[in-house]
Amino acid sequence: MSIFIDSAQIKQIQNGLDLGWVAGITTNPLLLAQQTEPPEALLRRIRSIHEGPVFYQLVSPTFETMMEEAHEMESIFENHLVVKLPPTDLGFKVCSHLSSRMACCPTAIYSRAQALLARESGAQYLAVYVNRATRLLGDGMALVSEIAAVLDGSKTRLLAASLKSPEEAMDAFIAGADDLTLPYDTLMSMSHHDLSNQAVQEFEARGKGWRS
Repeated sequence: MSIFIDSAQIKQIQNGLDLGWVAGITTNPLLLAQQTEPPEALLRRIRSIHEGPVFYQLVSPTFETMMEEAHEMESIFENHLVVKLPPTDLGFKVCSHLSSRMACCPTAIYSRAQALLARESGAQYLAVYVNRATRLLGDGMALVSEIAAVLDGSKTRLLAASLKSPEEAMDAFIAGADDLTLPYDTLMSMSHHDLSNQAVQEFEARGKGWRS
């Protein structure tokens, strides 16, 4: 099981990596567009501070240009690259051609049928937008559970994304997600609980230890 930070902001990424338990970074075109730095320069900076997995979503419009874009990203991230792909005929075609050479992740998966195509095209991951599925379809956790069943026995890992709270993240994990990618605010709140904070304050105020 791995937890990733879903961000393209360098300070957020660095803070997340400093926690010690964040395995990698997921990005998408919208996150990259929100930054003032050009995407290529920003991606190279991300590579310079992290040696683990980085998810990058292809945006080229044709098979040939998608393949070129994937190899350009591979020149930056080498074997740490995970190629995100749209769940379209073109995206699954590219996945079937690339997945034997580099890790692939069809993203924005909203159905069991799409999950089956990701599995059969050799994808190492697929990404489900959990919170958005709950808002638009009614039950994101049921979708996670159903897709986990589709992937059972395969090598495709279910990456739960669009998680807006620690509780939602844990519900997705319990429902069958293999991995989680969390936006910065959710990531940084994972270790916090009011009762834990209360206990820590009591330890600090009234407790003693070796150097007390």
